[in-house]
Amino acid sequence: MLKLEMWPITHLFLLLAPSWTSPGSVVSGTTVSSTQSITDGEPSLLSAFTVPAAFPTSVFQNYYVTPGPTTDSQPQPVIIDPVSNVTFPFNLTNPDRTPTHGLDPILYPPALANLTYKDANTLVHDAINSIWAILETSTSDNCSKCTASLLVGQTVARFAPARLPEVMISLCIGTGFQTAAVCEQTYQAATYGAPWTQVLTFANVSGLDGQYICAWLSPTFCPPPTVVPYKVQFPKPRPEKTKTPSRSGKRVKVLHLSDLHLDTRYKTGSEANCTAGMCCRISSTHFSNLNSTQAVINQPAPLFGSYKCDSPYYLALAALQSILPLTGVSIENPPAFTLYSGDLVAHEIESASGREYVHSTEVSVWQMFKAYIGGPIYAALGNHDSVPTNLESPHSIDRNGPLGQQFSWHYDHISKLWEHYGWIDNATQTQASLHYGGYSIGHPLGLRIITINTDFWYQANNFAFLHADNPDYSGIFSFLVEELQKAEDEGQRVWIMGHVPTGWQGQNALPGGSDAFYQIIERYSPHVISNVFFGHTHEDQVSIFYSNNGTLQTAYDALVTAWTGPSLTPLTNLNSGYRLYEVDTGTWEIFEAYTYYADVNTFTTLNGTGPVFQLEYSTREAYSPAGDWPEGEPLNATFWHRVTEAMEKDKGLVSLFNTYQGKSSIRSPNCTSDACAAGKICYIRSGSTALGRACPQGFGSVQSPYTGVNF
Repeated sequence: MLKLEMWPITHLFLLLAPSWTSPGSVVSGTTVSSTQSITDGEPSLLSAFTVPAAFPTSVFQNYYVTPGPTTDSQPQPVIIDPVSNVTFPFNLTNPDRTPTHGLDPILYPPALANLTYKDANTLVHDAINSIWAILETSTSDNCSKCTASLLVGQTVARFAPARLPEVMISLCIGTGFQTAAVCEQTYQAATYGAPWTQVLTFANVSGLDGQYICAWLSPTFCPPPTVVPYKVQFPKPRPEKTKTPSRSGKRVKVLHLSDLHLDTRYKTGSEANCTAGMCCRISSTHFSNLNSTQAVINQPAPLFGSYKCDSPYYLALAALQSILPLTGVSIENPPAFTLYSGDLVAHEIESASGREYVHSTEVSVWQMFKAYIGGPIYAALGNHDSVPTNLESPHSIDRNGPLGQQFSWHYDHISKLWEHYGWIDNATQTQASLHYGGYSIGHPLGLRIITINTDFWYQANNFAFLHADNPDYSGIFSFLVEELQKAEDEGQRVWIMGHVPTGWQGQNALPGGSDAFYQIIERYSPHVISNVFFGHTHEDQVSIFYSNNGTLQTAYDALVTAWTGPSLTPLTNLNSGYRLYEVDTGTWEIFEAYTYYADVNTFTTLNGTGPVFQLEYSTREAYSPAGDWPEGEPLNATFWHRVTEAMEKDKGLVSLFNTYQGKSSIRSPNCTSDACAAGKICYIRSGSTALGRACPQGFGSVQSPYTGVNF
């Protein structure tokens, strides 16, 4: 168990910090070696730590803008890519300008005919008129109108692909589907216009693909499709008798970070309470008139971040500085390994993003992590870690041609960064570049970690609509099954990590992909798969996978737990947090999970110090008494099911879970109604989209007021 004590006073003298106080109080100071203050073989730990106000400038070698003792601006470090040896220019992240990219390649499928300019104009004109005629027909339902319109659009995509974006923009504006500015931004060729052209070219728009597309565009067009029967093929049947390795009795620490969303364009003092787009930006700030430089600020963006903003450098480094005093892990005393479950890049508008921006953020984040965290860091890619956001194309879209390789720039680069920092070897780097950034790697202590690119089941990845009746069109499930079968054959334990969860309220993963993943989990659990880890929601959540596809939800049928890591970014209305696990090295079961957070609501009142990061809760201490869980048993799926049974009897336990879901944010809505309690319990028991959609809706996220109706 971690010891939540204060460091000895002799070490506080070394820190030049305030006088020693009783256990549990807040202490400030600089980072010290985790080899200090050893008790029973490990350092005594703080329950709260006040981060120093000064920015740790030694993390980066050089700066375009260096924060000094009295400087209240964000730093602008000089970022040098160790893979390409490129030095990224200041203008790439200069917070005082809003850049627009346009240097990234724009790819279209080859046209089926070489039309003249006149013929292409005629095709576009006729297509727009035809779609308007379809939309104005009173004898068809909305779903039929939508799929019929897609067929017309598909003709343009196949014969004049470069002209389809203007068709989409024209129809978007003309129908009032979105504002003119949003229509232009969304469907221009450099953002989603060219990808949509690819999707429409290859989609079966009259079948399931078209239903997915129309349902994604608007639920008033087509209802969201349900699970289409698909049976995952396994190399071998499940063994009649399975055996889980024995516990070693030795425990190690594993750090879980997620969703940093580093905003390198964060502007201290800009508008933090904007009504649209990214806040804490120069673009979020109103001015007295068009020609004025006088800003009109209602809520100035604090130095360390705000609830409607992504993480500035100051917050990212504050969180990293808190890890040693709170958890005891550092460069000198590393965890067994660290998990990062995706999303490095800020929620940037597409026109201001680009490959160079993504590469710069990746290098910056990994450099900061490397400065504070020892041992390997295993990462999964998030939906915001590419350009355009959310998109990943399957290699098979054109038989591994230019369209199938259009995101390889990302997989190749980030996997080489992982190799550069020594977190994976060359063979694993090659595997990651071939599997959309996913890879399988054996840890020296015996565990196998498998990461997968979950964008291929993410409902916002338009390419996932292609061949929707085959969830494994990208090959990610074949890869996962192959690696799990190897682990089963070798008697090896596995942790799986991805970004987008498959369950909860059923609003993230496509039904087919979610169902395929559930089949795989059931086949290889619990004798091979010990735990699953996700990110993406920014919230502290768990999901239980059961046998029989979740149709029997009992403690006996509970197989494995998916832990959704809390985000480092406060966006939206959340506190900043991370987690540490204590794990047995024989079974790789989790015996303790500690979650830490900083109260973003206090950032506006900081005076001469950085934020306080503190222990929010111990999972065992918070839930074990209610679930009557033995001290020596792991926090496994059976434990979590027992917690949900206790929640059915005690809504106060649901309320506690709800508080932790938002990392104790003052902005989280209360969960005190019967419907909310039923929803939370149902979400925890839902490892798939189908199960999540069957739950009471409107209570899934604590980032805004609940919309669900009480019983």
